Amino acid sequence: MKRNKKKKKSNKRKISQLKANNPDNFFNKEISWLDFNLRVLNEAADERTPLLERLRFLSIYTTNLDEFMMKRVGGLKRQKQSEYTYTSIDGLDATSQLEMIQSRVLQDNIEQEKIYFDLKDELKENNIEILHWEDLSQKEIEFSNAHFDKKLFPVLTPLSVDPGKPFPFISNLSFSFGIYLREPIEERRIFSRVKVPSILHTWLRLPTQAHDHYRLIDTSEIIRHNLQKLYHGIEIEKVMPFRVTRNADWDHDDEDTEDLLELIEESVNYRRLQEAIRIECPQDIDKDMLNYLLKELDLGQEDVYLYKELISYPSLDAIADIEIPQLRYPNWKPITFPWYNRENIFRTLKERDFFVHHPYESFQTSVENFIVSASKDERVLSIKMTLYRTGDNSRIIKALIEAAENGIQVVCLIELKARFDEKRNIVGAKRMEEAGVHVVYGIVGLKTHSKIALVVRSEIDGELKRYCHIGTGNYNSKTAKLYTDMGLLTVNEKISEEVNEIFNYLTGSSLKIDYKYLLVAPINAKSNFLRMIKQQSKKARLGKKVRIVAKMNSLEDVMLIEALYEASSSGVEIILIVRGYCCLIPGKKGLSENIKVLSVIGRFLEHSRVFFFSDGEGDWSGDYYIGSADWMHRNMHSRVEVIVPIFANAIKKQISEFLEVILKDERSVWELKESGKYIQRSGKKASGTHEVMMSLTTSRYKLSDS
Repeated sequence: MKRNKKKKKSNKRKISQLKANNPDNFFNKEISWLDFNLRVLNEAADERTPLLERLRFLSIYTTNLDEFMMKRVGGLKRQKQSEYTYTSIDGLDATSQLEMIQSRVLQDNIEQEKIYFDLKDELKENNIEILHWEDLSQKEIEFSNAHFDKKLFPVLTPLSVDPGKPFPFISNLSFSFGIYLREPIEERRIFSRVKVPSILHTWLRLPTQAHDHYRLIDTSEIIRHNLQKLYHGIEIEKVMPFRVTRNADWDHDDEDTEDLLELIEESVNYRRLQEAIRIECPQDIDKDMLNYLLKELDLGQEDVYLYKELISYPSLDAIADIEIPQLRYPNWKPITFPWYNRENIFRTLKERDFFVHHPYESFQTSVENFIVSASKDERVLSIKMTLYRTGDNSRIIKALIEAAENGIQVVCLIELKARFDEKRNIVGAKRMEEAGVHVVYGIVGLKTHSKIALVVRSEIDGELKRYCHIGTGNYNSKTAKLYTDMGLLTVNEKISEEVNEIFNYLTGSSLKIDYKYLLVAPINAKSNFLRMIKQQSKKARLGKKVRIVAKMNSLEDVMLIEALYEASSSGVEIILIVRGYCCLIPGKKGLSENIKVLSVIGRFLEHSRVFFFSDGEGDWSGDYYIGSADWMHRNMHSRVEVIVPIFANAIKKQISEFLEVILKDERSVWELKESGKYIQRSGKKASGTHEVMMSLTTSRYKLSDS
């Protein structure tokens, strides 16, 4: 008996250690994100990816990294400079993380350059030549010089430094030439800078006799070889291209402001003036000029990132757009199912719930059509919705304006703090306000990240009926073609009544906390997820075969991770489909042996969030949820998120079939190992999740049409 008691104490000690936020039980968030971006870069190296799409992934890798440097590295630098002694989930301080990040980024950038040079050779074999100035014929040089004189010279502005001219402001992510000039009268050296505006930084196609032959040169090279035209009578001694990145991690306590719109406008203007955090240069640098720039920009040697060639990788998108079908993904047009085209979408929605899955199904003819139809319907009394990232020339914003002009009460919550989309959201908000839309900017201290819309309509019998949409992605028609997202269109009163209550929370002062069906952050989402995970643990301990399958963009919340560890120890099968960074360690003995972590990288960006908790009656029998939230601390505590349960068995089946496609994927799925390495599956099947889903959606359309 005594021996048994000791054993029980040992087990209790083991569980208490598991819950003690042990840093050894978590991956570093920043390094895990860099692992994700490396998987993106791998698509550029993978010969199974069409050639021009490989070039696009090279561009995506760079734009992803730019944002990471602005937000994450900028934030860590702020921490390092402050007295705030914050440590990461895995126990590292800011200095240690910055050192790890720089080492890793330099290593990954070497791989990026290798892939670029390999792709250049392959492009040449396919009649697309990326040229340097020395590769040009005399006629091509003359053509390029004429292009400079007519299209580039008038826009360029040389900025020199002397006692009457201060060091110029170097804008964020701008490509520049640093130039040393020799002043002829006093024989002194002058620093000057020429910025290559982003509207000019592209690829010029040189004239060829063959229409299917592309000879391309970066306009920055043309500018470099014509710089003397900007400095008549002055000798150019040295020229060095460079690119500067600035911090975008600017936070303000919005509880202290009386006007949130004014605050965000201020923050957009302030961000461009933030401190520099990175400088990129070619390896054949002029050391004197580099040291001068570091001094003026207040940077250190640890902020220098060198390349064999300083390429504008984001501009490669322009080359990837070349219309050569055999070098690109096969064209995909999102499906419009018959029910989208019915004369009255509201009559259709009264018949049953509808599930939409973009970009396999058309966003424009389903969700967008739902809002547009409401704006024109004489029986619609009210439209309420949230907008996080709106997109340029948004058809939805136009519809809301038209609805307001038609006398419909329109309320729109626009999240002004959607990072890097603030300007667009501000413009959209002002346009709607001018048209009579009631625009709300959210709740102080929280970002409104939920994707919900509510239409109130007076039916023929005089009854008021609420129609709602709850989604996983933004109301943005452009990204809906590139991101995979899900949505539920329903008139179910259990759901629509609570969506109505959420709008009262967002626009008024409602303090409702007893949501019965919806999971709402920061009110009840996390507590409910923890409850459901613990329920699975109890079922497993009772001998039931249960599983959790959760799909999200990122996983970082400590309490949720520890609950998953405990569920794994209880025998719950856990499959996590996490596109981006994941701080949970899978497959660790005594901790997470029953947890598997997968990541899907492919043609589309996986963005949908799905949560499944089995009931023990079958692999895919149980409770399903979709919504806007990842399992991250910020989503659970600092954002307004909405997750909706799925009631219809037909929709549950459709979601389970999608999850099954991912689990069987041998092309685009990577599996995270205990070591922290991701291993790409390498089965015989050539098609990945996205290709299979396009095929399945086409088959469903043919069946519905027949």
